[in-house]
Amino acid sequence: MSIVDFDNLTDNEPATIPVVPSAPVGNGDSIPTAFDPVQLRTGRLKRLRQMMAEQGYGAVVLFDPYNQRYATGSRNMFGYFLRNSTRYIYVPLEGPVILFEYPGSAHVSTWLETIDESRTSKVVWSAVNQRDNLSSDPFGIEIAELMEEHGQGNKKIGLDRCALNLARSLEAQGLEVFDCMQDTLHCRRIKTPEEIACLAQSMAGSEAAVAEVEAAIKPGITETELFATLYGNVIKQGGEFIETRLLSSGPRTNPWFNEASDRVVRPGELIALDTDTIGCHGYYSDFSRTFHVGPGRPSGYQQSLYQMAYDQVHHNMSILRPGMSYREIAEKAWKIPERFLDRRYPSIIHGVGMHGETPLVAHHMDFDRFSKDGILEPGMVVSVESYIGEVGGADGVKLEEEVLVTDTGIEKLSRYPFDEALLGRQV
Repeated sequence: MSIVDFDNLTDNEPATIPVVPSAPVGNGDSIPTAFDPVQLRTGRLKRLRQMMAEQGYGAVVLFDPYNQRYATGSRNMFGYFLRNSTRYIYVPLEGPVILFEYPGSAHVSTWLETIDESRTSKVVWSAVNQRDNLSSDPFGIEIAELMEEHGQGNKKIGLDRCALNLARSLEAQGLEVFDCMQDTLHCRRIKTPEEIACLAQSMAGSEAAVAEVEAAIKPGITETELFATLYGNVIKQGGEFIETRLLSSGPRTNPWFNEASDRVVRPGELIALDTDTIGCHGYYSDFSRTFHVGPGRPSGYQQSLYQMAYDQVHHNMSILRPGMSYREIAEKAWKIPERFLDRRYPSIIHGVGMHGETPLVAHHMDFDRFSKDGILEPGMVVSVESYIGEVGGADGVKLEEEVLVTDTGIEKLSRYPFDEALLGRQV
């Protein structure tokens, strides 16, 4: 693969476009967008209970709002309970699923076929009112009684997120407490057909929002105005919230991870964004694009950065096959030129579901530090990442695609077009 000679490029000279050999990649036309919501919920709960049986759990108590939604479809004041873990759902291997809800809001979820019973949470307002010492024992006693009733003698219980005092309260009742977050995330790695339809709908909404951002780009607009355009259109498309504020311009595109500010956009700059969106039905959409601010054409240097990021994403998509190990992916991934290694993106691919999920495959030099080996499987959805920027450089480029792993290869979920001017093509 040819690499652009940066030292011999002028600002007005287009970059040479190397040809990247790649395997055919499906464009996602076969991915459904319609689904049965009851089947969505029951399919996810079935997978969760299969994991519980495999790992020997008698029950799990879910405090994490994402896991609650995965298990039951129940959603209530999502942002609040991300911060304040006082709403929980008891899921036994066999027996009734019981929601322990915020006072006065049980009606939000009791219509769901996945919720068999609702009670008031024992730990609402516990920490803010300095009542942890008073609420812990009632919490532990109640859960232990449920385990005694439904657990058939099994004492192993999983908690995905909770305060230390609650774990100790369960142990005081003779239960064997385990952190089940990694088991739950591993269970969620394979998407049901209904989940894939949700992901496709979420992606379509985010793409519409990014189109509004691209249309709004002009000199004089601020990064926060563009981010507001993105966020507002995500909501209009049925989405819920954006996990990050990753939209930057000009010198703030390098290094990556600068979040939107009040900086005013100027002609000739780059604007880079990452959607990181919890979209419709609570499913993530995660793709990245970089745009050029007119009037005029991008510099040769900007085109070169963009071309490398494009090559990295497309090469890494082309190697993905079911049955590949994560380490093999890291070893076969596009080789980042030396001068850009320091600012490489942390992952080659990462899982996508209700948020960024399992797996995370780091670059070969970082693999043992950040990743654990595993196998790419049909039904996984992953985002393929690239960031190209160098220390001391004026610009950086962020690109990313989201794909479904199939029985034979991959199908693209993201379809947003790339910037033709930055690819050196006539527009």
